[in-house]
Amino acid sequence: MEGRQSTEVKVWVNGTFDVLHRGHIELLKYASKFGRLRVGIDTDERVKSLKGNNRPYNFFSDRKFLMESITYVDSVVPFGSDEELEDAIRKWSPKYLIVGSDYKDKRVIGSHLVEQVLFFDKLDGFSTTNILEYEKNTGNR
Repeated sequence: MEGRQSTEVKVWVNGTFDVLHRGHIELLKYASKFGRLRVGIDTDERVKSLKGNNRPYNFFSDRKFLMESITYVDSVVPFGSDEELEDAIRKWSPKYLIVGSDYKDKRVIGSHLVEQVLFFDKLDGFSTTNILEYEKNTGNR
């Protein structure tokens, strides 16, 4: 599939996007081929509550700035809870919700609000958790 299918079709992706890596970019590239892409990003408070006091590594304002700078992304919105995430999806009214293939057997928040959930096969070796663990263990950035 070359280029975007339609700018009328709306597509949703969400996540923390704490340390951007190639896997994230490939996901966004894939998702943008289906239409206009909105990205929901966890607030700092939500990341801290889900992933611990050492996260997020990058503040929301920086994660949002980077996400908005990516050519595949049309808009970015924050969410601080499952309810806020569902409200944001409902307001955007996307046709597609795209998540990593590791969610195939898990609950996908907002799946009932879209026509179709599409799964993206994650790239082996690309993980924010692995990047941060490597840095912690080696002191290398």
